[in-house]
Amino acid sequence: MNERTIKENLDTVLNNIDKACKVSKRNASDVTLIAVTKTKPVEMLLEAYDHGIRDFGENKVQELVDKYDKVPKDARFHMIGHLQKNKVKYLIGKTVLIHSVDSFELAGVIEKESAKQNTVTDILIEINVANEETKFGIRSEELKKLYDQIKELKHIRVRGLMTIAPYVDDPEENRQYFVELHNLLIDMRDENIDNNSMDILSMGMTNDYMVAVEEGATYVRVGTGIFGERNRP
Repeated sequence: MNERTIKENLDTVLNNIDKACKVSKRNASDVTLIAVTKTKPVEMLLEAYDHGIRDFGENKVQELVDKYDKVPKDARFHMIGHLQKNKVKYLIGKTVLIHSVDSFELAGVIEKESAKQNTVTDILIEINVANEETKFGIRSEELKKLYDQIKELKHIRVRGLMTIAPYVDDPEENRQYFVELHNLLIDMRDENIDNNSMDILSMGMTNDYMVAVEEGATYVRVGTGIFGERNRP
């Protein structure tokens, strides 16, 4: 990076998470920072690893798979981008969490490939809370139906919800969406008392993660704030 080092950026982000937790009277240990390494070389990922980061987010299956064998075994990869059904087979066993499940068809493929490997795959259901035409994810009102379908699958465990909020100059504009996602999670938990695994809220990125943490995020996905602007092909 040019002016600030990855370590300095990480310190800033972690301090900001700590401040946001104090505001909302939460423990900073309840929030996991996912360092988003999409388009970044593995050397930068390893630098973040050396400074204590263990959770890394990738948008593309190929990039995740390429980096998987080049990092220490305790590094955890999260699939945070839109997932095509024909790529699922390459991902199972290499990701701790798929954040972007937005259809029963996709869940069915994850189920099939997980069954082949005799494993259970943890997923989040992606909600398009702001109903943006250009974004993936289901609408809030479709959540219960999709959840009820997926929970019958034996090799998938729904751990919570994810959203990608609009890109805004003022992060306060996204607070309403984070509140809505948090409320959706609470509603789902109340309706499914037998299922205690709905405990993850993946929301908040470089420009709005502090507001997301104040509203209950348990995972924040920060790339630019750690590694600088994205490397474009």
